[in-house]
Amino acid sequence: MSAESAPIRVTHARIGTASAVRAQPVTVRTPVPRELWQSMHDADPVAMPTQAPLWLDCLTATGKYRDASRLYEMSDGRLAILPLVRSRLAGPVATLHSLPPNWGWGGLVAPQGVDEALIAAVMDDLSETSALRAHVSPNALHGSMWAAAAVGRKNVTALPCSAHVLDLEGGFERVWHDRFKSATRTAVRRAEKAGVLVETDTTGKLVPVFFDLLLQSIDRWAAQHHEPPWLSRIRHRRQDPIAKFHTIAERMGEQCEVSVAWHQGEPAAATIVLRGGANAHYSRGAMNESLAGPVKANCLLHKLAIESACRDGCRYYYMGGSGTSKGLAQFKSRFGAHAYDYAEYWIERIPVYRADAALRNGVKRIIGFRDTAD
Repeated sequence: MSAESAPIRVTHARIGTASAVRAQPVTVRTPVPRELWQSMHDADPVAMPTQAPLWLDCLTATGKYRDASRLYEMSDGRLAILPLVRSRLAGPVATLHSLPPNWGWGGLVAPQGVDEALIAAVMDDLSETSALRAHVSPNALHGSMWAAAAVGRKNVTALPCSAHVLDLEGGFERVWHDRFKSATRTAVRRAEKAGVLVETDTTGKLVPVFFDLLLQSIDRWAAQHHEPPWLSRIRHRRQDPIAKFHTIAERMGEQCEVSVAWHQGEPAAATIVLRGGANAHYSRGAMNESLAGPVKANCLLHKLAIESACRDGCRYYYMGGSGTSKGLAQFKSRFGAHAYDYAEYWIERIPVYRADAALRNGVKRIIGFRDTAD
């Protein structure tokens, strides 16, 4: 069914809704016409590259998902888009994702702004679809509004998260002098003095180099979490196979920057930074700790990515989720990034997520897995 002929329905505010926020009446269309989606994404000052139609193309190219994007028109004429995919499972057991785990942030694209009433209407709408459950990982900058709209909803499970975002207002010179900590500027100079060279590519050529460093990082993370290395590799390869990164690089083109920091001819660290709309998103990072640590290769990688984002007029540099790691949060804050609390949401007819989480926590206890906060 084409976007133009897709069914349209109206979701009204429900009297006595469980939420403390009253939803607005909205008209819903699915899927979203691509030209409209792109123009709205370009006009939204906080929209992320992972909320663009091109990113959804990367998702559907894996064969695991299909387009379920939704366009909301409010009674006052405002428009909003929810990037959304549906799992390939058929019928009522299907799951909706905005976006799937390990695919970045989803949530609403709305050039005229997001408010609690709009989000409440979206939650109502997702509760009424044919899917068994829906998962939303919203833009961290909208976190407080999603939290308000979720209050009192018995069918919603909120998972607390934290992310760091760097404000690029004023350009790189201001960011460098006023937001970077002095220790970070010193670390960047140390990397430059040590002869660290950064290569950036948008053709996918460096994906295998990045992936090799990612495997090394996976082994290091496994040791930190007391997880068997073989189990960690199986889990991460399922979530992030190399084919996924090749697909992203191929389809995103110049909007996917893979950068590798080389030291004495060896790859020390690598990043993937996504571009699109008004913002840049540090999506992935990996390193050989013994090479990257002493020469501060990661600091130089971020410095150059932030400088490039400023030069191209980006408004924010999203540095990704920080989990419970104090060390990771401190590293990001040294660039001037601020922490934003938000939550991921599971909207379910049956509390599948809670049962699944209890099972996974039991497995973690058996293998001695632990979440580190260092």
